[in-house]
Amino acid sequence: MLALKAALEGAEGIAGLILSNAPASMPLWTAETTRLRSELPVEVQAVLAVHEERGSTDSPAYQDALMAFYRRHVCRIDPWPDCLLRSFQAMEADPRVYHAMCGPSEFHITGSLRSWDVSDRLGEIHQPTLVIGGRYDEATPAVTEALHRGIPNPRWVVMDDCSHLCHLEQPQPYLELLRSFLADLEARSAGQQPAGL
Repeated sequence: MLALKAALEGAEGIAGLILSNAPASMPLWTAETTRLRSELPVEVQAVLAVHEERGSTDSPAYQDALMAFYRRHVCRIDPWPDCLLRSFQAMEADPRVYHAMCGPSEFHITGSLRSWDVSDRLGEIHQPTLVIGGRYDEATPAVTEALHRGIPNPRWVVMDDCSHLCHLEQPQPYLELLRSFLADLEARSAGQQPAGL
């Protein structure tokens, strides 16, 4: 989202963009995560709804119910890698920024980003762009397809067997995507014909 903002504001020196598991529209993100949430077991949905209605989203029951969503759509590795556990622990220790920007969860968006949407400006991006998403991602293929449709001539990859954290779930294929894209950017800047762009 920061990369999109920088490119749309005309920041200098942007040779290309890698938009990994990212939205151009939080309303679309919310619609898609709401759809994914509706596919959770009914009892999990009930716990989420009750605590959101009561304003008790910091309760252990709500946090446990969130994990049903996160294990499907954020990280499908079991057990979660230490780096991800540390990130969640840090966010739990001080959730102020996450809550202010997003809200209590990835799908109950109540923060300042809830209406953020640059979909209608994507055509202004002319840098080579790589769009990556996961088949089971909370940034669903519909979310990343919106980037693909809006940005002129991006490379769009949906990684099978991945959710939101493709770089953890499939690190080697993910790194190969990045290496290939960056090599093409370097070739382009050297005046050569890029192989994959």
